[in-house]
Amino acid sequence: MSQRNQAATSQAAAAAPIPQNLAVRIAVISDIHANLYALEAVFAEIERDPPDEIWCLGDTVGYGPRPNECCALVQERSSLVLVGNHDLVALGSADVTVEDFNPEAAAASIWTSSELSPGSREFLSSLAPQAEREGAALFHGSPSDPVWDYVITDLAAEEAFALTQASLILVGHSHVPTALALADDVVQGGVASTGFEADLGPGRWLLNPGSVGQPRDGDARAAYLRLDLGLRQASFERVAYSVDRTQAEIRERGLPDALADRLALGV
Repeated sequence: MSQRNQAATSQAAAAAPIPQNLAVRIAVISDIHANLYALEAVFAEIERDPPDEIWCLGDTVGYGPRPNECCALVQERSSLVLVGNHDLVALGSADVTVEDFNPEAAAASIWTSSELSPGSREFLSSLAPQAEREGAALFHGSPSDPVWDYVITDLAAEEAFALTQASLILVGHSHVPTALALADDVVQGGVASTGFEADLGPGRWLLNPGSVGQPRDGDARAAYLRLDLGLRQASFERVAYSVDRTQAEIRERGLPDALADRLALGV
């Protein structure tokens, strides 16, 4: 995806504005991947300025060592939760199989499936990969394929804008914080740097909060997004957490070393 501005331009094309009556403050999280210490750090930071709601865009489990604890926290704290591809494979969904994953992810999926408690299974099984709120469309992947598709190219972003009329599109799955605006039928923006604040204005935006538990933008810190739909503002946030503790638990459970190593690099 082009990073010509490193973050989306505020000159979005005129479109139906985010509804005035949706004046709520929201924290958006995604791709926790059973990383309890990252999730706890994010929730602690969110609580310093509590929002009205917390939305989770999926992949609560997979890769990491604490699937049940993460399911419990996400279920307790979030107003809206989506299911992701790693959640589905851990549930044994017919639509997502371990053959769809690379060897490390497949090994972690098999382990996660064996570890899920009945309560975690019930929670994850109740979720869908997409949802709508007034003025906003939410997808784990993309409007094209809510489970699998990544929005990591301009073409994918253009397709996402074409497939929904929502003023605000929220996606996860890529693990990369992203802010994109549609201006004059051209997608503008790219990777969102830490602390970037977007003026959502009267235009159309596609935002990815990045990953809580498996960042892949070269920054090891947990990522999340704050939205103020009343003020039309979005802020990309990062939180440090005990990476070494998660790494130690990954290795203790016999999960692939590569899943531990990558956490320190944010890749």
